[in-house]
Amino acid sequence: MDLKLEDKKAFISGSTAGIGFATAKRFLIEGATVVINGRTQESVDKAIAALKSETGSDKISGIPADFSKVEEVDNLLKQLPEVDILINNAGIFEPKAFAEIPDEDWFRFFELNVLSGIRLSRQYFPKMLAKNWGRIIFISSESGVFIPDEMIHYGMTKTAQLAVSRGLAELTKGSNVTVNAILPGPTKSKGVGKFIEDLSESSGKSVAKVEEEFFQDMRPTSLIQRFAAVEEVADTVVYYSSPLASATNGAAIRVEGGLVKSII
Repeated sequence: MDLKLEDKKAFISGSTAGIGFATAKRFLIEGATVVINGRTQESVDKAIAALKSETGSDKISGIPADFSKVEEVDNLLKQLPEVDILINNAGIFEPKAFAEIPDEDWFRFFELNVLSGIRLSRQYFPKMLAKNWGRIIFISSESGVFIPDEMIHYGMTKTAQLAVSRGLAELTKGSNVTVNAILPGPTKSKGVGKFIEDLSESSGKSVAKVEEEFFQDMRPTSLIQRFAAVEEVADTVVYYSSPLASATNGAAIRVEGGLVKSII
């Protein structure tokens, strides 16, 4: 399927690993021009080299910026004044008991997971409207609907992303700009893979057994009873970023393996 992305420029925040990296790779395979982002120049350079090697495309560049530092975000926006597609992927998560989460963590999670996308959208959204084409996608989570009791502060930020995404979509009425949210479920990113491997080693159980018990105990409503691959999420992100998805706007698109037990 030709997603008609050859003449589009996409920026993906937090894209030197995991879902962001896989999304950048899929965009390059589809012929788009891609700008990636990480917190350090070293991580960006390493990811660019890997993407060039894996795709054979040289339509790739990167800008380092830590989204907890406003001055670095401002510098990024100066270097990249306009894009066709914005993927708000940067974010953090951390399991922590509710009573042990200080105010500082609530503010930190909100700034990195929510304000990062707001700041980028504030730059690019008006320009998309002006040229009457654009795509903004917030990488939210099933945790925005199915709030995890082990990291309520994370779930709060993912719900907030859904509100911002839908609110921006309301401002696109009658245009060729769309704003949507993607809700991945448990996904086997590099970090999650390392966590599972460490747990396997410490418990003496196989990786397969650790994964099986995770879904039995922690995510029993999952229908696929496995971690999604980052590529499965990335494929969905790139499709909804394309001109082919022009009739989908203001949606919260689930890629969570049926974990959330609701019809709509």
